[in-house]
Amino acid sequence: MGTSAVILTHQNTYSPEKLLADTIVSVFHADASLYYDNNKDFFAEGEFLYTTLNINNGSFSKDQAQSMVFSIPGIHDSSIEFYYHEDLELDSTLQLYQVGHIENIYGVQSLIFSFIYEYLKLNPNDYFWITDYDWVYSWEDMQHLKLLPYDPKWCYKNPKG
Repeated sequence: MGTSAVILTHQNTYSPEKLLADTIVSVFHADASLYYDNNKDFFAEGEFLYTTLNINNGSFSKDQAQSMVFSIPGIHDSSIEFYYHEDLELDSTLQLYQVGHIENIYGVQSLIFSFIYEYLKLNPNDYFWITDYDWVYSWEDMQHLKLLPYDPKWCYKNPKG
C-alpha cells in the first residue's frame, strides 16, 4: 500500500454532493477522464457512507494512462474526522474534515497536480494533504507551483520551503 492523500475542507461547508460536483468540474478543467458508475455504499441504517470514482489522465483505454481512485465520504462517515492540526501547523481553531481520499499517489503525481490545482481553484479555502508528510498545500501554494517548471516530485516537498 502506498502513500495516500486527502482534501481538507471546512466542516460547516462540507457536502458530499458538492465534492462530487466540484470533482467533476475539476477533472474536466484538468483535461482528465472520470469514470463514475453511481455505485454508493451505505451504513446499515441506509445513510450514505461513501462512493468511489476513477480519475485518469486520458482515455481509460490508453496503455500508459495514469489512474487514481478517489473516494467521497458521507457526512456521517467517521473517517472524515481530522485531528492533526498541530502536526501540520494548521490553526487549531479550524474545524476541518478530511474528504476526497486518494488511495495511492505514487506514479500519478502529474495527474494529482492538475486535478488538485483545479479543485483548489474552485475551493481556495480547502487544503490538500499527503498523509505521510507534515505539511499541506493551499491554493496559494498550488498557484506558486504552477508558475514553476513542473517537478514530478512536487508532492514530496514542503511547499513552504
